[in-house]
Parts: sequence; C-alpha cells; structure tokens
Amino acid sequence: MTQSRSNTRITLLAVAASAALLLSGCVAGENQPAAEPAAAAGEDTVTTGGTLDIDFATYNPLSLVIKDQGWLEDALSEQEIAVNWVQSAGSNKANEALRANAIDVGSTAGSAALLFRSNGSPIQVIDIFSQPEWAALVVPGNSTITDVADLKGKQIAATKGTDPYFFLLQALEEAGLTLDDVTVQNLQHADGWAALQNGSVDAWAGLDPIMAGAEAAGAELLYRNVDFNSYGFLNATESFLTEKPDVAQTVVDVYEHARAWALANPEKTAEILAGVSGLDLAVATTVISERSNLDVDNVPGKAQLTVLKKIGPTFVAAGDVAAQSQIDDALDTIINDTFAIKADPSVVE
Repeated sequence: MTQSRSNTRITLLAVAASAALLLSGCVAGENQPAAEPAAAAGEDTVTTGGTLDIDFATYNPLSLVIKDQGWLEDALSEQEIAVNWVQSAGSNKANEALRANAIDVGSTAGSAALLFRSNGSPIQVIDIFSQPEWAALVVPGNSTITDVADLKGKQIAATKGTDPYFFLLQALEEAGLTLDDVTVQNLQHADGWAALQNGSVDAWAGLDPIMAGAEAAGAELLYRNVDFNSYGFLNATESFLTEKPDVAQTVVDVYEHARAWALANPEKTAEILAGVSGLDLAVATTVISERSNLDVDNVPGKAQLTVLKKIGPTFVAAGDVAAQSQIDDALDTIINDTFAIKADPSVVE
C-alpha cells in the first residue's frame, strides 16, 4: 500500500469515527477487440444539471449504504444533478446496462468487467469496492455429490458473464473437467437457487448474499476457493468519464466515505443489506463480517491485474472471447486509477 493510500485510510477512519440481454454468445459486440482507452479527464470540468444513472446491488454493500444515506444526492445537489438508482441483479446485468448507456456507473466482479472489455465494451474500473469471497459451488443438503469431480455429467446452474460462472470454469479445470463434461443452465442468480431447490439442477454456482441465504436454508457449499473470486469493480463508461469527470470523482469520493462508514458500522451495514435483500439479519451479518472484505486498497492496479491474468485464458478456452490478444488489450486498458488516487471522502459532510 502506498504512503498516500495509508494517509487516505487514516483520514477515512477518522471521518467514520466522527434493453438487457443475457450473455449467451449473442451480446452485441461479442468477440470484438477491446475498446480504445478514454481520453484524459479534464480537471476543470464543472457539470451542471442532468442525471447521474448509477446502480446498486446486493453484492455491493457500499452501494446500498450510499443509497440508504443519500450521500450522493447531497454531494451533487449544488450542481443540480439528480441521482437515478438502478438495481443490478448480477454483473452481467450491470455490464449490459453500461453497454447500453442505461447507467453511467455500475458494480461488477472484476472477471465480468474484463470479459466485456475484451469484447469491445468501453468501460473502465475507477474504484475497488471489495475483495469478496462471494462465489462458491453449492449443492442441496442431501446431495451425494462430495467433490467437484462428481459434477461430471451433472446439470449446473450458473449466470454467464459473472464471477460464479468463472468460478465454475476454474473449479472444473482444477478437477480435470471442462464445460463439455457438464451441462450449464444459464440462469440469473436467484433463478439458479430456485432451480437447485426444485431439483432442476444438481449444483449451482452461487453468489452472495443469495448464497448465504441458501446455506442458512440447508444447502451446502461444495467447493470454496477465495483465489477463484475476483475483486469488486466499480466501472464507468468511457463517455461518462470523458464528459463528466467531476461527477465521476464525486462518485468515487462518496464511495470512499462509505467504505470508512461501513468498516466503522458493520452492524448497521448488515441491517441495510438485510433490508434490501430480504435476508435474515444473521445471514446478512455473515455476508458482511465473513465474506465481503471491504477493507482493501481502493486504487485499481497490480493486485487486480494479477487475478485477471489468471482468469483471462478461461474466456478463450470457453469460447467467450475469440483470442487471447483481446484479453491482453483489455488488461492494458481496463484500469483508470485517476479518480481513486484523488479520492477525497470529506466531500460528505
């Protein structure tokens, strides 16, 4: 961690103490080269009026805190900018909304952001919101499946274009299996859990907080591996970063205030998650206290690229990206650390 980042962390803690398509090989722009990087942000830009379209997601606790507390609305009020909150049901949905310009800023797993960037979507990560263990392979409590190798010939629910899907790919590879050895049902996260409950699938590549609720209901986590989970990325469209860099900076500033607040108020953060997700408070507390890890460096960089470089080749092997060169181009252009480096949580009074 850099000295400037350490100073920022100390400041943060001091403040706290005081039309969508499923990704199934037919997404517009699939297998297209990575987009060119955005132009440098203009520091003198002052945006007045209009609307910030931004997502919130149960897999991004900081987004829930910010929405609940109204900090973005307050921070942008003098510029007369309205805030429009759009819920993302998964990284794939957030990426689809970003691609369609339905939102300016969206929450995804790092793996999903890399996939879309590799296939030509002009997005960049501007902040890291967590380093979670939010994905695992789940089976019913009475399942005879005891390890990943037992999944050969089985039906597995997974949401393509999300971290649980890429978790599945890596887990299969580690066990000596491929996608040809299983049948993947491409279902949104909540539908995957429903399919596991009604017996339509044998296993589910789960995502918190839904997965934590499933575990509390008797499901078992067949396989966990924190190294197969990528970071939580806060992404923005390049057009937004170019045209409204001041608003993008405010978003990151507010996110960093929210991080400090959440770290200082884990019980309240769990309450907010429980209220939005409909989970029992005990389950939401498990998600926040054991599997979210909000206490990470917010500046995107080497740590994230190290993880993504390991995941990238699985995209090509699975046919989700045409060539490794597209992965390499995306890795070279996906990070925009300008805003995170300058994060100033004092924007929230």
